[in-house]
Amino acid sequence: MTAFALLAAALGVLLSRPALVLAGAAGVLLGGAARAAGPPAGAVAVERTVASERADPGEQVRVTVTVENVGDSLLPDVRVVDGVPGGLTVAEGTPRHATALRPGKRATFSYAVRASRGRHAFGPATVLLRGFTGTVERERSVPAAPPDGAATDGGESTVNTDALACTPELGAGARVPLPPQTTGLAGRVTTDIGGSGTEFHAVREYRRGDPLARVDWARFARTGEFATRQFREERAATVVVVLDTRETSYTAPGADAPTALERSVAAAGTTLVSLLDAGDRAGLAAWGPTACWLAPGLGAAHRARARELLGTHAAFRPTPPERRFLPTIARRRVERRLPADAQVFLCSPLTDDRPVGFGRRLAAKGHRVTVLSPDPTGEGSTGRRLAAVERDRRLSTLREAGLRVVDWGTEPLATAIARTERRWSR
Repeated sequence: MTAFALLAAALGVLLSRPALVLAGAAGVLLGGAARAAGPPAGAVAVERTVASERADPGEQVRVTVTVENVGDSLLPDVRVVDGVPGGLTVAEGTPRHATALRPGKRATFSYAVRASRGRHAFGPATVLLRGFTGTVERERSVPAAPPDGAATDGGESTVNTDALACTPELGAGARVPLPPQTTGLAGRVTTDIGGSGTEFHAVREYRRGDPLARVDWARFARTGEFATRQFREERAATVVVVLDTRETSYTAPGADAPTALERSVAAAGTTLVSLLDAGDRAGLAAWGPTACWLAPGLGAAHRARARELLGTHAAFRPTPPERRFLPTIARRRVERRLPADAQVFLCSPLTDDRPVGFGRRLAAKGHRVTVLSPDPTGEGSTGRRLAAVERDRRLSTLREAGLRVVDWGTEPLATAIARTERRWSR
């Protein structure tokens, strides 16, 4: 614009046209104003401090952000938007701040986030720089600082980022019934095999070495023949809880309702506690874009490991996955790790037909499969009602294939399991 204005002024002088001279002068003035209105080419450093690296669900954690002008020019209008993770909500204050900074000066602001399950990494801060007129704006996404806290390449801004981890306690209170697929270890699942136990099974002929406590003395008194009483053996089970972590599991019946994955994670924690307390070997797996595997085990250390995985592993992150789901790879990843005698407790909202085929395939391979399905459909729109009808059809297909199915609505998990167990017993 300045070049054209100068050309117009020169032509006005040569041709003696005052109008062209005035137009050229006005263009030069506008070009100079536009140049002066541009944002300063300053450098800004942003430091972030999170009050705690770990928090309980619902706890408020204070985040403090410091903005510093590390350049040589005045910054008349600096606006900062901190990179709050998508899985966290701001409980107090605001992650936005506006200020003016002279060279070497700092400004500090703070806000509080409410902790929720998962490991939440703060993202880059967005910095907006404006000049005195505010007509032109320069936006910068400030990257994370290197481990040593040095400035990034080019002398640009630095950010000291932190992550907030929230690991809920594993729930308890819901007894999980298991079908009779067991290991050789003693446990709580009643079998059809006679031996040592508490429930009477049969009477057989006495053999040398049988414990005297199991001799049927009443029969000996009546007939004079020795016989040994047998009881139904109670053995331990090996169970792997498999969570559907695909993008479709992040649906919810309402805007403020927990997603199906959040409910599945809570149900998985309850199931693991129930199994481990009963002496069964329990494991954990993710069926989705990100792999997660915890081999079946026992003990306090195994329980702590399961809690940590459910709370902070990337496969169970509270926001939808960005990686692409590859069905064949995900299925084989789970199948090749399952022990041959393992039962499967599959948690899925059944929003499409893939979990139906996956559950039936596991059953065909000899695994006893129980499907726990949190209902994400809700009520209201025609689309939700249609989704509910399609989901009911999938539940019926699984039941017809011989799989145990728990349809979990709005009631507590223990209530849903107890209601379904009565149907299994009939």
